[in-house]
Amino acid sequence: MNSKITSPTETQNRKADHLRVCLEESVQFQQTTGLERYRFTHCCLPELDWNEIDISTTFLGKQLGAPLLISSMTGGTEFAGIINQRLAKVAQKYKLAMGVGSQRVAVENPEVGGTFAVRSLAPDILLFANLGAVQLNYQYGLDQCLRAIDLLQADALILHLNPLQESVQTKGDKNFRGLLDKIAVLCKKLPVPVIAKEVGNGIWATMAQKLIDAGVAAIDVAGAGGTSWAKVESERAKDAMQRRLGATFADWGIPTAECITNVRAIAPNIPLIASGGLRNGLEVGKAIALGADIAGLALPFLQAAAESEAALDTLAEVLVAEITTVLFCTGNGTLSDLKHSLALQKLA
Repeated sequence: MNSKITSPTETQNRKADHLRVCLEESVQFQQTTGLERYRFTHCCLPELDWNEIDISTTFLGKQLGAPLLISSMTGGTEFAGIINQRLAKVAQKYKLAMGVGSQRVAVENPEVGGTFAVRSLAPDILLFANLGAVQLNYQYGLDQCLRAIDLLQADALILHLNPLQESVQTKGDKNFRGLLDKIAVLCKKLPVPVIAKEVGNGIWATMAQKLIDAGVAAIDVAGAGGTSWAKVESERAKDAMQRRLGATFADWGIPTAECITNVRAIAPNIPLIASGGLRNGLEVGKAIALGADIAGLALPFLQAAAESEAALDTLAEVLVAEITTVLFCTGNGTLSDLKHSLALQKLA
């Protein structure tokens, strides 16, 4: 087992840098999500009452008011704590799922655990704990995973997969050997479901099947087209080589739309989260029609939460209205109807 000491201060500084870079720098992919290659067929007479359209759904056994996940973003600093509190409040109000950023900093420095602990503000939401899968090769195991889950009173644990980010990150953790077997052990021993998630470079069918065989309960494809973590790490790199690596691989990854269709084709029943560059309810609707069960958004929620609670509430309200409008203008009364319709067409 690898041994690597990272100081809590160093980890907290990295968390603060990530927030700053995402909010202030140009770190978006140049390549797109692929969702723009699809268009809904408009229904001019939907025979529906807009006010009766139902966009609620169930994911991992918990009822959601909309097929939305506030994707894993942050924690570990005072500002991150404020962001998470605001996100939790809006998740509770609109019955959305929510994930927090990597809890490694809280496992190693319990004093910052409060910046993640939002259950008291959102007692009813579907809440995901989060750790990097690679840490299983750096002295992490069942105990650390349980601590992350207990801190949040989480309903599931996200294990995020980020080989490119670790490759670009100064002092990144690059030993990914044997992780699949360790993930399989956790899936058997943990008291909550495990979700496998990329961080913006996508999950393809071949690896999705291996993860499913290992026992993961859900997959978040987290495809390319949104925030490029290679760019983020390049912006905060301490040396020229890391900056060069980040720039070279800034557009590396599988577009989100391709991830959704590819994974769904080989795993028709796995609970599937679409994330990676989704920016509005129309794109959420496309992701659902392509086969996702719920859709995760990060940057839009982060930007709104950094502004104010009011801005965040407005964003959630708009997203709900946009998803509802997709169903209304395609003649579908429920998300299930949309998923089984032929309303979404790929452009030639």
